[in-house]
Amino acid sequence: MRVAGEVVAEIGPGLCVLLGIARGDTETARLAGKIARLRIFADDAGRFDRSLLDVGGAALVVSQFTLVTDSRKQKGTRPDFSNAARPEIAEPLYEQFCDELRALGVPVEQGVFGARMAVELVNDGPVTLVLDVDS
Repeated sequence: MRVAGEVVAEIGPGLCVLLGIARGDTETARLAGKIARLRIFADDAGRFDRSLLDVGGAALVVSQFTLVTDSRKQKGTRPDFSNAARPEIAEPLYEQFCDELRALGVPVEQGVFGARMAVELVNDGPVTLVLDVDS
């Protein structure tokens, strides 16, 4: 991941977590636990049966307020980002999420909150998931 052309974070095998924090979000522990333990990596038989913790993978966590857009209320072609938490609420929750992943034993690299970032990703396999703290 680059900010202003400078590499600020990188990982090897693991997950790129695009974290959208919505207005009203107050905790991140459940989501961090779910991400660390979600069985989405292939075992020797090729089945999704291993977690990030099982494979010793890392997490690259990127704050991504644009994930919280609500296109159902959209009258024109401009996305509505009003459901995203304000930065002064979102940033501490982002940091808390990263700390909770680390506490579970997941190595974490972070983007720069609020910065324009260039994220390079090699998506090895067919897995891209959207998770919600309530799911």
